[in-house]
Amino acid sequence: MDTHLDNSTHAYEAVVVGGGAAGLSAALILGRSLRRTLVVDAGKPRNAPAAHMQGVLSRDGMSPADFLAAGRAEIAGYGVEWRAGEVTDAAPDGRGGFALALADGDTVAARRLVVTTGLVDELPAIDGLAERWGRDVLHCPFCHGWEVRDQAFGVIAHPAMPAHQALMVSHWSKDVTLFLHTVGELPEHEAALLDAAGVRVERGEVAGLVVEDDRLTGVRLARGGTVARSVLFAGAPRLAARDGVLRRLGAELRATPFGEFVVVDETGRTNVPGVWAAGNVTGPTEQVVNAVSGGYRAGAALHGELLFADLEAKAAGRPVG
Repeated sequence: MDTHLDNSTHAYEAVVVGGGAAGLSAALILGRSLRRTLVVDAGKPRNAPAAHMQGVLSRDGMSPADFLAAGRAEIAGYGVEWRAGEVTDAAPDGRGGFALALADGDTVAARRLVVTTGLVDELPAIDGLAERWGRDVLHCPFCHGWEVRDQAFGVIAHPAMPAHQALMVSHWSKDVTLFLHTVGELPEHEAALLDAAGVRVERGEVAGLVVEDDRLTGVRLARGGTVARSVLFAGAPRLAARDGVLRRLGAELRATPFGEFVVVDETGRTNVPGVWAAGNVTGPTEQVVNAVSGGYRAGAALHGELLFADLEAKAAGRPVG
């Protein structure tokens, strides 16, 4: 990337790449800290298919779209700029900051970055599953368990943790069937736990879902036959972090059974000087409340670093910024 920034380049103290819960939270703190801040949002939140958010204190049941709209209105009140778009490239600018290229051809300069670009659930390749995602095909009992309690649950076994999800959701329903799908035999201890929880086990692959009158009614097996179910839990075998910006900047990644995620400290700081990350780009379990917290910490830490960097420069007689 050409890091030469001409007079048309927009310069900010902080750019937040991603405008979901984590990004808006970071932007809110930065705006309240009197930092000239831009949020660049590609508009691809992970929870977009969900009709409501649950478990978010004081916002329980609010739609994700309404939540984000409220967040954008709040940051605007503190002078934070928001623009729809995608950062396609990022590089150090040679002066301690960063040059960003946007998909529309614009360029942006930032002294510091917060990357909150989230992840993509790469769902099991089962006929009809993706179309029901976020409706009656679910992934998190804490997010959805109350709403579907006591219904007939199905669970697609995750290759890395085949029994875990079925054991978790068994607290919300006593009618749970675990579909091993592509998983072979279970470890003896896990089989014993499933038996103790009253979870039935169906061996063999799942061919597809049965949907009637726009609702899930069953799970169709490849060997033939259908198991009646009204709710299906299906964690993605792989979670693909939207980490292109972080990779271009040389951020350290860690391998997990679910995919690779950027390594951060307790404030969200990456190994790349001047770059923080928060939300699902840092891990698979960053629900809205966790993402908001992570964004807050990153924004506060970023402000503190800029403050003391400028004071150190001023004390040493160097240019600030």
